This record gives sequence, C-alpha cells and structure tokens, in this order.
Amino acid sequence: MRKLILFSCFMVGMAFAAQSQQLYMPRNIKQAYQKGTRSMDGKPGKKYWQNSARYAITITAAPPNRTIRGTEEITYVNNSPDTLRQLVFKLFLNSHQPGAIRQSAVSANYLTSGIHIDKYAENNTSKTWQDAGSSTVKRVGLTKPLLPRDSVKLSLDWHYDISVESNREGALDSTTFFLAYFYPRVAVYDDYNGWDRTDFTEAQEFYNDFNDYSLTVNVPKNYVVWATGNLLNTDEVLQPTYAKRLNESMRTDSVVHIATLAEMTAGNVTKSQAVNSWKWSASYVPDVALCISNHYVWDASSVVVDKSTKRRASVQAAFLDTAKDFHQMVDFGRHSLDWFSNNWPGIPYPYPKTTIVQGFADMEYPMMVNDATTDDLNFSRFVAEHEIAHTWFPFYMGINETRYGFMDEGWVTALEYLISQADLGTETATRNFQQFRVAYWSKDPSAEQDLPIITPANILSGAALGNNEYGKAAIGYLALKELLGDAVFKKALHDFMDRWHGKHPTPWDMFYSFNDASGQDLNWFWNNWFFSNHYIDYSIRQVIPSANKCTISLENIGGYVAPVDIVVTYTDGTTETFHQTPNLWKANQKQATVNLTTKKKVQAVTLQGGIFMDADPSNNSWKAK
Repeated sequence: MRKLILFSCFMVGMAFAAQSQQLYMPRNIKQAYQKGTRSMDGKPGKKYWQNSARYAITITAAPPNRTIRGTEEITYVNNSPDTLRQLVFKLFLNSHQPGAIRQSAVSANYLTSGIHIDKYAENNTSKTWQDAGSSTVKRVGLTKPLLPRDSVKLSLDWHYDISVESNREGALDSTTFFLAYFYPRVAVYDDYNGWDRTDFTEAQEFYNDFNDYSLTVNVPKNYVVWATGNLLNTDEVLQPTYAKRLNESMRTDSVVHIATLAEMTAGNVTKSQAVNSWKWSASYVPDVALCISNHYVWDASSVVVDKSTKRRASVQAAFLDTAKDFHQMVDFGRHSLDWFSNNWPGIPYPYPKTTIVQGFADMEYPMMVNDATTDDLNFSRFVAEHEIAHTWFPFYMGINETRYGFMDEGWVTALEYLISQADLGTETATRNFQQFRVAYWSKDPSAEQDLPIITPANILSGAALGNNEYGKAAIGYLALKELLGDAVFKKALHDFMDRWHGKHPTPWDMFYSFNDASGQDLNWFWNNWFFSNHYIDYSIRQVIPSANKCTISLENIGGYVAPVDIVVTYTDGTTETFHQTPNLWKANQKQATVNLTTKKKVQAVTLQGGIFMDADPSNNSWKAK
C-alpha cells in the first residue's frame, strides 16, 4: 500500500510539473523519482542518498624516472539502501594502453602499459587482483557483502609509467610531471544508474563521488609539489624564507614571487633531506591532482572571495620562466575568482586555493588548472577563466559529466561569455563567442549538428559531442537568462546550486528546480532547447509600416526560441533597435507578430541575433520599395 501511495504522489507530481508540456524522462530517471530520491519540485528527495569514501594516498616519484608508485587505503561507505556484492573501480590510466578504447589516434609517446595493481586487500585480507587489460573499468567481487550504512576498508599498491607525451596528465618535461587520475578509485554508485561502468574514452569526462583525501607525495630534494587541497607541513618541506613567502601570499592582494628560477636552480627552496614528504589534505572534493617540478617558478597571491566573511582564497601559478603569459597568471586567477564569486554565478569560490600550472591540456581539476602557454594575453586569460569556472560546474555541483556534460561545459561556456563581456566589452566578446563557440555548428547543416542536447554524451563523439556540451547548451542557458531577466534567473540559479551542490543532480533536477524557483512552468522552453533537433533560423515574412506603427511578421524556421534584435532603419538614416526575448515565441513557436511604435518613416528592417547566430541570414532583411 505504501508503494502505491508513493507512486500516486509521484504521478500527481508529474502531472503538476508538466501542466502544459511534459519532459521526456528516461525510465531509470523516472524510477529515481518514484523511489523518492528525487523530487518533482527540483529538490533532493526525502530518500536521497549518495556514497562516499576516505582516501589515504601516498605517491613516490623520482624524475626523470617516469615510474610512479603509490599506495592507498580507501574506506568506502555504502549510504545506499542496497546490499553491494561487488565494487567497480575506475582505472583511468589504462587509457594509455595500445588496445584501449579511444576516439582518436595517439602517438607512440602517449602509449604506456597502463596502471598495474601490485597488491589488493579487503578488510586487511589479501585478495587476488585479476588484471583489467586495457579497460578503464574493473569489477571486483566482495568477500563479504557490503550492507547498507556499512563500510569496507580497501588497500591497494600500484605503479605506472607516466606518458612521455602529456595531455591531461603526463610528463610536461623530463623533470616536471602532472599527475591526474593517478590512483585507483571506486566508481560512483548512484540512485538512478547503479554502478557507473562507462569506459573512459578521453572525450567524455568524469563522474566522481565527493570524498575526503589525505595525500602524501614523496619526491627528491629540490622538487616542489603543488596539489589539490591544503599543504599541511609547509615548514617541513620548504626552507624558512620560502615558507614565509608562501604564508605571506595567503594574506595579500600583491603577487609574491615564492621561488624564482635562480632560486629553484640553486636548490635553495626545499629542505635538503634526500626525500621530502609533502602532505596535503582535501575535504569533500571529487578528485585530486598534483604537479612536481625542480625548475618551475612559483608565484602566489590571494583574493577575498566571500565579502561577507572576508574569506580569502590562495591563487598560485607554477610555470617555466620563459612563459611570458604565466607571469600574469596569478593576476588572471585573482580576477577570475573575484568576478565569478561576485557576479556570475555569484557563489563565493568554495575552495581554499587554486593553482594554475603551465602544461598542455587546458584542463580543470579541483583547485588545479593545467593550461598551455600562448602569446596572446587575452586568450591566456580566457582559457584560465574557463577552466577556473569549472570549479562551480562540475566540481561544486557533482555533475555527471560523462553523460550530461552540457551541465558543466555548457554553464562554463555561458560564464565564459559573461566574464568576457566584462573583460573585453560586449562587442569583442560577442565576436569572439560567435567565432569560437557558435559559427561552426550554426552554419553546418550536417545531421550530427542538430542532435538533442539531452542525448547522453557517453554515446556521442565529434561535432555532436562538442556542440551539445559547449556552444548550444551555453546559448540555451543565456536564452533562459534573457527570458527570465537577470534577477529571476540568478535566484533560480542560486536555488538550484544551493539545493544540489555537493550532490549529484541530473538534468531533470536542474529543469524542475528552475521551474520551482522561478515560479514558472518552463517545460516549453526546456523542450524547445534541450529535447529537440532545433537550430536558429528566423525570417521576416512581412513588414507593414504605417504612420506610427510597424507590424512585423516573423517565422521561426529553425525552431529554437532565442532573443533577437529588430533593427529599424528610418528614411532619415537613423536606426532604432527593439530587443525581443524568447518570450516572443512562447504562444506560438513557429510564428510571431511584433507591433512596434515608430515615430518616423520606416525604410528597412533587419534581424540581428548577436551570439544567437542565424543559420541563414539571407531572409533577415526587408526594404521598403
């Protein structure tokens, strides 16, 4: 009877949430709502749960030797209502093996033998580990089933060789290593998909639980370590001068040169014992990454990220002294943290620090960025801003990037445009966004360009994957911002983030949360932008000017509901712009009529979309005969 009542409540909620239009929902997502782990008002359900773990990891590295050795103890906590008889591990570094699944060819310098598990124990009892081959996913049976609300202790020793060619991780040079995805981890077990068994193909990204980490990195003297989290033993690994500089940088807006190239080369920076053990701690984060080098220079500063509490966050940079743009990188990082914290998304930076490392990947990690150097300072700042914005999406929000990358890349690409307007002005930011994020899909009529954004990303590749996750999703969010207005949009965004940060929201949780927080049934908009094969293509069907009015009939050929400017040119050469929000199309998504009040004789009418680029602008103009 209780199940029947719950199901009835679910169906009532479904009907209420979709009075005008219902959103397609996969069967497994429906089941989560039926079970009460998620709610139709966009909030976590009363029965919401998620699993977590505590990781104690020790890494040993001795460049130029490329072999990394590690040990870890994992305490994995089963908060689910299910009894688990197996665990699933993610072994991302197997993606370097010659036989691994990947979406593009790689060079010989990228290939390695993957990750090797040397020892494995469950609750202090040694067990045989069967090699996973080239798979990045490994199922391991439990000797004793893991009951709800119980935990299991896992111990692993492993080693691997980092790749000569660095991408998201690997050797930046012979004595500078960037380590990411370097430890075996328990995959996510969630309420709608069970175990995450998706292979890592180096196109889709990541989905991790929120865990607590203690990390020890053993490196030879003269090597500095930068990592996710707080450094716990500054005085044990740095000489007093450099420890003092680092501590000072945490309290100032000025850039402090923690260690120059001359100081690094002279071997004056670290303590002189043969091996220094750098100890780090990070709480409730989805991952950790690190960089080690004996010749990268080190700059640092800090910035107030929460004006109400005066909380500061450290901003650090590690780079080759020859990288001119990276000498500005701490300032770029300070600007990013300040702007994002106080404007959009307008949530204070949630971590104690960020470190921007010169690498090759242009890739984000919790509290870490791996960016390439460029000769264009504006572009270098743009890349840093994009990667730092990932702090909020996906890390703070716990998004399943593997399946729903549009929930992080799309939001970050929208934030990228908003901060670029502040940096460069609207005209330049718009031109750059058109060229870099929109033009290549809006002008290409190929079938893969128009797949629905909601399509799970783990089955996509190429243009369909890139378009859906970045440009299309971004202008969808920006169109929603236009529809709701800044105040309501920010309220809805903040409510969604407040409800779901540190959890695992699905797209439907986001859609329903925005509906609830805005007080509007936005399903018509979500269906239009995220569940359709639409694109942007408007045309002027008819213009009827009169003495004080101009009636303009528009056709929505492409289907997307987007903002558009109607630019009226008068016979005296002056122009007037009438901005239309997506609400123009709410009543009829195919056709719309706009009645403009005009004070002069109309000579011409043109449609201009800005970042909402029209696929066929040839029918966007009208001239009086």
